[in-house]
Amino acid sequence: MKKVAVFGQTYTVNAEKEITILLKALAKHKIVVFFEVNFYTVLKEHGHLTKKYATFSSFHDLNNSFDLFFSLGGDGTILRAVTYIRDLNIPVLGINTGRLGFLANIQKDFIAESIELLIAKEYKIQERTLLNIKTSPPVKEIEEISFALNEITIARKNTTSMIGVKTYLDGEYLTNYWSDGLIIATPTGSTGYSLSCNGPVISPNSKNFVITPIAPHNLNARPMVIPDDTSIELEVNSREKSFLISLDSRITSVPKETKIYIEKSPFTIKSIIPTNQSFLTTLRTKLLWGEDTRNESNL
Repeated sequence: MKKVAVFGQTYTVNAEKEITILLKALAKHKIVVFFEVNFYTVLKEHGHLTKKYATFSSFHDLNNSFDLFFSLGGDGTILRAVTYIRDLNIPVLGINTGRLGFLANIQKDFIAESIELLIAKEYKIQERTLLNIKTSPPVKEIEEISFALNEITIARKNTTSMIGVKTYLDGEYLTNYWSDGLIIATPTGSTGYSLSCNGPVISPNSKNFVITPIAPHNLNARPMVIPDDTSIELEVNSREKSFLISLDSRITSVPKETKIYIEKSPFTIKSIIPTNQSFLTTLRTKLLWGEDTRNESNL
């Protein structure tokens, strides 16, 4: 590992200690560091950096000469980091300075240890599937960044009325979901918004997507797991003139006549998993699985 990129949210800087530990660990191995320019500016203004670093400002400033992309923050920070990485195949590692953190799975106390594991090549790379969206007619805000790592969500706008989402799988009609909206989630996104709407947890290496209605009025409507090579077509019926499409945290308003086409993205995001981490460990830690006194006798 010779060259890395570092990205963090700029609206608040509350990870001075973590940044210091990370930079010290990277400097120990003479690794070149590039900061995202806005994050770098905020760190400089707060006096968190003691020397100058090179910067990048967009996807176009990165290339495959970067060995790794560090994301400092929570899962939302990684979702933003993905818009910089796109199809460059730069592996990403999330350092959790936020709260829950399914994607940002390196905890504050294990930063230095995790860097040493990376240097020793004691890690695995987990490829995470993304969703890709097209609309008819085309929507400018969606065309450039048309992918999502967690989920694509269709939601009602400015009304208490439900919307109907006619759903077709590989050209065959499935149903019309009358609800507040509909979530199409990847295995990565199954522990996000979909989970809060009673969707299932799906292992990251599963070859599936999940369709999860948001507060459905059809009481027999349930989340549905489908193969990830399925083509999905959606049509929205609404009393309002428009509805919302969100790609992870990016939200756009579109006319209700807009047709939506969703399929698996042609590229994946490569997530670094050090040997001291695993998806099952994260589930037990974050969802408190196994927090039952009856399990203590089995430890």
